[in-house]
Amino acid sequence: MQISQATEDDWAAVSTIRLRALREDPDAFGSTLEREERFKEKHWRMRMRTVPTWLAFDEAGEPRGIISMLQEPGSPKDDRHVVGLWVAPESRRQGLAWALLDAIRHAAIADGARTVSLWLVDGNHAAGDLYVRAGFTRTGERMATPRDADVIEERYVLELPRPA
Repeated sequence: MQISQATEDDWAAVSTIRLRALREDPDAFGSTLEREERFKEKHWRMRMRTVPTWLAFDEAGEPRGIISMLQEPGSPKDDRHVVGLWVAPESRRQGLAWALLDAIRHAAIADGARTVSLWLVDGNHAAGDLYVRAGFTRTGERMATPRDADVIEERYVLELPRPA
């Protein structure tokens, strides 16, 4: 597997894996398949220009995982927010999620961040276990998801090492 940061020209691969993620695990994301299926090439390209995204490719060059990072509105300037981590079922338990999280961690440190945070939907125990093993801590901060007030999510935070 190869992990690489997506460029604007990778929009088709990003679209492919993102739509697959929304199709196969719709409850894990804040967006919907119906919404993102309407996105045109120009939207995907704009997303690649504004939201740093990494892809995991298999040996055949097929995208098998995705993760994005952004500065969430209203969050501290030294926090970077993880969104959309997903690994294809046939590629799980092979270290891809770890590698994608490492890419985010390194990018956040290079960007001067002190923390990386994310929101995780209640009941997603496999992802919660992964994040805790990766060093994230549960904050106890909880809220309803924007698209369904009956679904609750919790904030997790990873403290990053300070530059020497």
